Amino acid sequence: PQLLIGHSFGGAAALRAAPQIASARAVVTIAAPFDPRHVQQHLQPADTDPGRWQVAGRPFRLDDRLLEDLAADDPGHAVAELGLPLLVMHAPADKVVGIDNARQIYQAARHPKSFVSLDSADHLFSDPEDARYAARIIAAWASRYLKPVEAPGIESLVEDNRVTVRTGAEGFYTEMFANGHALVADEPVAVGGTGHGPTPYDYLLAALGACTSMTVQMYARRKGWPLQWAVTRLRHDKIHASDCEDCETRAGKIDRFERELELVGDLGEEQRARLVEIAEKCPVHRTLHSDVRVRTTLRPKEES
Repeated sequence: PQLLIGHSFGGAAALRAAPQIASARAVVTIAAPFDPRHVQQHLQPADTDPGRWQVAGRPFRLDDRLLEDLAADDPGHAVAELGLPLLVMHAPADKVVGIDNARQIYQAARHPKSFVSLDSADHLFSDPEDARYAARIIAAWASRYLKPVEAPGIESLVEDNRVTVRTGAEGFYTEMFANGHALVADEPVAVGGTGHGPTPYDYLLAALGACTSMTVQMYARRKGWPLQWAVTRLRHDKIHASDCEDCETRAGKIDRFERELELVGDLGEEQRARLVEIAEKCPVHRTLHSDVRVRTTLRPKEES
């Protein structure tokens, strides 16, 4: 690891462990005690398991050996000899580990060092927005010190002007490269994904929506009509074919796309009606309604 981030006792542990990790390039402490002995009074046994403790009413697992090691060393010396860039983050209102701990850590550390106040955050970051704020700050600060990891991206697989897509062995996080642009797709956590990108159907809706807005705007420009914005909102679901009055298919389920078009500008009713007709003529719309064939070939194993 290049970046060590520790919260509470984990921050104290990160300060002690970093000099022993050759790859470490920076350390972040969040609500960390300067001297762990000063906050042991907040630890209460969680149950009969000797390794479980309660901090601010929540259970945590802490190895007794960790507490013993942290209590045995000189905290000032450990921080001073860190030898790495340090970011100290702490909330003034922290009632478990007081803000004075951050002052002591900061004063004992050598440059480069930085301090960021976490304002009204509590010790356990019960408000998710406080955690997101801290994450954004850490990401920006750490980018100055971390060495980029040279990992082959999707671009390494691009051979020509075809859209290239790659999905790994775990989860559904998918890298895509299209027309010089790197994109990602994923599935929600509820179905085994990580939620780090739009779903494939989201992209299908986005394609239809982009095509619709572009086509409508292009027509309005050719006509010299004052269309300021063409906004398209879409939804996809599956319905029983029997519920579709104008569908030829009468059995099973069919895909239904709901598209709402908003036209912003000083347009007359006839102009607005004409633009709705033009929306039906966008190329992606026509593709979805046409007779489509998808031909799949398998690349020889020796070429993979």
